[in-house]
Parts: sequence; C-alpha cells; structure tokens
Amino acid sequence: MTHPLIITCAITGAETTKERQPHLPITPQEQAAAAEEAVKAGASIIHLHVREDDGKPTQRVERFEESIRAIRKRVPEVIIQISTGGAIGESVENRSKPLSLKPEMASLNLGTMNFGDDIFYNHPRDIVGLASRMHQMHVMPELEIYETGMLESSFRLAKQGILREPLHFQFVLGVPGGMSGDPRNLVHLVSLLHSPLHSTLSSTDFHWGVAGIGRYQLPLAIQAMVMGGHVRVGFEDNIFYHKGEIAKSNAQLVERISRIAGELGREVATPAQARKMLGISPSHI
Repeated sequence: MTHPLIITCAITGAETTKERQPHLPITPQEQAAAAEEAVKAGASIIHLHVREDDGKPTQRVERFEESIRAIRKRVPEVIIQISTGGAIGESVENRSKPLSLKPEMASLNLGTMNFGDDIFYNHPRDIVGLASRMHQMHVMPELEIYETGMLESSFRLAKQGILREPLHFQFVLGVPGGMSGDPRNLVHLVSLLHSPLHSTLSSTDFHWGVAGIGRYQLPLAIQAMVMGGHVRVGFEDNIFYHKGEIAKSNAQLVERISRIAGELGREVATPAQARKMLGISPSHI
C-alpha cells in the first residue's frame, strides 16, 4: 500500500516579489494566515523563508521567531521547516543562525551551483558544518538536491555518518543551472536511491519529494504522486495557477494537489502522520 502523501508548502521564498505575486505573504501575520490556509487545504509542512516589512529577505533570528510564533498560534500542529539557504549571496554564518530556534526541520543544500544569473555557494565544509549543527540540535535536515552530483554527495556524507538516517530528499527541478523538470530526470534521481551501486539505503531509511519550479510544478507533482514520492508547492517555486493566471493563494496550489491525490487514490498525510513517517518527535508542538 502506498504511504500517505506529504505536501510541503513553500509560502514565501527569498526571490518572489509582491510586484510579480501580489498575494505573497511577507509579514509574520500574513505568513501565519497563509500557513493556516495551506494546512486546511492539505499541507503538513511549511517551508519558511522570512522577510522584513519592506519585503527584503532576511535570516534575522528575531524575524524567524516572530513568524514561527505567529504560525504556531494559528496552526500548532504543522511542521515548520526553516530555510538555511536564505537569499543568494547570504553568508553561511547568517544562514545558520535560525537553527538556534531548534525547528523540527531545516533545509540543507548539498552543493554549489549556477542559480539563474547568480551562484549559489555551498562549500563542502559549510555543508558538513550545517549538517553537524542540525544533528546536535535534533533538527531533521531536508536534503535539497538540484542535480545528480548533489545526490551522490549525500550518499558519501551518509556513508561517513555526517548525514544520519532516516534521510529526506527534496529534488528541486527546473532552476536554470540545475536539472530541468524533464520527467526523465526525476525517474533517474529516484532510480539512484534504489541502486546498490550508489546507495546502501533500504526503503525504510529514506523518503523523497519533488519541488518543480515554475511550469514544472504541476506535472512533476503528479509524476511524484504516481511514483510514491511527496510534493512541494507554493509561491517560492511558482506564482501561477494556470499559464498567465496568477494564483490567488498558496492554499489554492495545495488544494489542487490534494484534489488530484484523491483522484489518484493517494491519502494526504496529516502533520501527525508526516511526523511519524519522517521520524520527527512532536516535542516542538
């Protein structure tokens, strides 16, 4: 039997602007309202970047704390996953600071890459440092994989004991500079998870999901659901509902995935089910 579908909603991101997406939640209260709507629509994880009131992305701990507190007040059951990626160009020192809040989950990027017209820098020592700090603080890393080399790196780090099971992979496909959202790319990445030549993981040691960027969001989400994976949607990755039609809310994108999952016979996980599947203690609630 296929396990329930975990839906992550990336409600804000670091690059999306109010000019392009007027409904983008910026303030802690806006983010809390967006998170509540997304959870009601079927999301069990909120992937969280924060902004200052003027819309500028920030890794300021106090701002994360404000948003987390506001979200917890409205939806105490949801899993909050903070970003340690921040905005492109942010120092790793600042990117790591919100880990002091000891969230349940945090993103961990596995390599340096061209990211559109910029460079997303992740030195190997910084990856190890972030992974070690997450382990010390009992924060579950979500392993952000933009291309095959990053997946290979995660296998090496797991073999060295730097990454510890269970592992949760997020395939981010469609960023210019990384792998595109071609369906064959997702099939290839998932096949490596099961290859004895590349991994010693058993089926109980890991979970995987996909975040399709822009026009790839919906087709990759459907593909992942059919293949037994999980799904991320939200304004960080895609601002449209249909081509040329701006989405009205993050919840609208989540609701569509929940509806399609129902048509496919795939149960949508509650936050409690997601915690159990991922091996996360509910001590943060």
